[in-house]
Amino acid sequence: MPANPKYLSVSGWERFGRFTAGFIGGYLLTIAFHLALGAWLNTVNVVISSTYTGFILWTVLFILAYISKKVWKVWLLYLGLSLLFFALFYLGKLF
Repeated sequence: MPANPKYLSVSGWERFGRFTAGFIGGYLLTIAFHLALGAWLNTVNVVISSTYTGFILWTVLFILAYISKKVWKVWLLYLGLSLLFFALFYLGKLF
């Protein structure tokens, strides 16, 4: 049975935006999150645990990019949270 066409994305730009938001944006957010954790907690423990938690978080963020209705909201959320975590990383290294 074929998929219902109203649920399929028609635009190539929308598909490209979802893929890049999930792949690049999710990876950027994952790295920023773990850098912020490493700046405030024990860096060695964060690096060791990030091998598992980084992959899990990146996969979840990749899936969330495809679930949402608006691609630009996903990009805005991922970039905003990445900037927040990079700011926390900077403050953690500063103090």
